[in-house]
Amino acid sequence: MPHGDHHHGHHHGPHQGHHHGPANPSGTYDRSFALGALLNIGFVVVEAVYGVLANSTALLADAGHNLSDVMGLLLAWGAVWLGRRLPKGRYTYGFGYASILASLLNATILLIAVGAILMEAANRLAAPEPVAESTVMAVAVVGIVINTWTAWLFMGGQKHDINLRGAYLHMAADAAVSLGVVVAALAIGVTGWLWLDPATSIAIALVIVAGTWGLLRDSVRLAMHAVPEGIDPAGVERYLAGLPGVAAVHDLHIWPISTTETALTAHLVRPGMNQDDALLLEIASALKDRFGIGHATIQVEHDGSCCRLAPADVV
Repeated sequence: MPHGDHHHGHHHGPHQGHHHGPANPSGTYDRSFALGALLNIGFVVVEAVYGVLANSTALLADAGHNLSDVMGLLLAWGAVWLGRRLPKGRYTYGFGYASILASLLNATILLIAVGAILMEAANRLAAPEPVAESTVMAVAVVGIVINTWTAWLFMGGQKHDINLRGAYLHMAADAAVSLGVVVAALAIGVTGWLWLDPATSIAIALVIVAGTWGLLRDSVRLAMHAVPEGIDPAGVERYLAGLPGVAAVHDLHIWPISTTETALTAHLVRPGMNQDDALLLEIASALKDRFGIGHATIQVEHDGSCCRLAPADVV
């Protein structure tokens, strides 16, 4: 842990701690991304062809949705690849933030796809057309199998990475949507109600919105450098304020540098205290283990009253 001076137009003690967390764990999902993308690209082609042959907007809508999911998988995979690149030039934090941008773009693409699905479904509701129920059911069953298996590939990592959570939720939603298509085809076969096909398309759109809203909300928060979910900023401040010799804590900032890595900076006021490298090591370790903050920069001051960043409303 290197140490050095920090200056903000006035004198500070020579104490600074750095701790870097482990590499992005999403890197272990390369094979899952590859298999998921290939399977879903193949299924999109099959679904689109049979959607045209069966004259089913439900299948065509689901094909469009699956295509957007393939794009999402590729975006997430590309972001993971970028995140493994070392810091370079002006990119002093590396390229991990690309994972946040990918999740935000993924959510945006899905919502655009919803608009297209709703427009087509509205046209078909106005003029329902016959559907080949058996073909629709057969293709949708294949979709249930592929999407359920693809979702399972990302189940292990979705709790810790919004990129993987997006992939998991979309694949799980697709499996449920395909099940809905099967149910609609059965119902059309029994009742002859042709409006059930576009109605299913509308239901697909609502499922996409429900599954995407949380991803969009969390992506926007991360893009705005909000404290990541699962980290209690008040708890972090209490921990730092309770350290030996600390009289005050100010200029505390916690923000994401990727979908899996979090950074922190803080000023600790320790009047009359000498440099304590062991304490800095302890702080970095505790922030990582207790709060999941892997990149911490701590600045120690002997007199916080002269720090222009001390007021809470100053950034």
